[in-house]
Amino acid sequence: MTTLGILHPGSMGAAVGAQARRSGAEVLWCPVGRSASSKARAESYGLTPVQALSEMIERADIILSLCPPAAAEDVARDVAGYSYDGIFVDGNAVSPATVANISGIVQRPGATVIDGSVIGSPPSDAKGPRLYLSGPAGALPVVARLFEGSTVDARTLPGGIGKASALKLSYSSYQKASRALAAVAYALASDHGVEGELLDIAGGRTTSYLTETAYFPKTAARSWRWGPEMKEAAHALQEAGLPPDLAEAAATVMERWAGLKDASPDLALVLDELHRGPEGEPI
Repeated sequence: MTTLGILHPGSMGAAVGAQARRSGAEVLWCPVGRSASSKARAESYGLTPVQALSEMIERADIILSLCPPAAAEDVARDVAGYSYDGIFVDGNAVSPATVANISGIVQRPGATVIDGSVIGSPPSDAKGPRLYLSGPAGALPVVARLFEGSTVDARTLPGGIGKASALKLSYSSYQKASRALAAVAYALASDHGVEGELLDIAGGRTTSYLTETAYFPKTAARSWRWGPEMKEAAHALQEAGLPPDLAEAAATVMERWAGLKDASPDLALVLDELHRGPEGEPI
């Protein structure tokens, strides 16, 4: 039986731990300093409490860190402080640079660090997230096997530490920023009493802009007009007492494409221009 330690059983961590347990693993958690709601979740999912982190370090074959991103490095330091020599999976929404730092914190003879990212909602009988894993090739199947037969879809990525984290932030930067922008756009429409019409227009679309990569060059070629439009949108939002920052940021992105006015660029050029500053110099 593989023993998995979960740090910590929040809504995602507890549910992921429960899926590993369902697949035959013993799942440990440490109640020290945790809230009553964490304790209730862990108990409801059948996780095994330990007296201290040191006990988890001693018993766990694999430790999975699922915590708020700001706490990810501190959690890694806590684990490293006990000279852990098993497999440590950082499953947090952190940047490739941060997960590289975490790898440096935890890495020691005998220890293996895996970069993980969870994309989707906490797993249940009805739905399950994907767990992407990258890092030392020999350890990836060991972690993935924890979730065989569960609703967590574990997938391995080639290329080492940083790949899973890059995928997570590539997706979440769009998904979450677009949700925030949608809320701000709806608020502006609502202030002017046209929210119903806005929803009617939006209801005509059934796909995500994120999948429409063929449209990126068209966006870039039209940015000389769309950038100023975004600035006007920022003004309208500010006048309504709403945050203009997202619209201003969109205008800033479009300024990177100023040299592509009415052109027919290919996707590679469009992406390359995003890496250049206002004067065209590489960043």
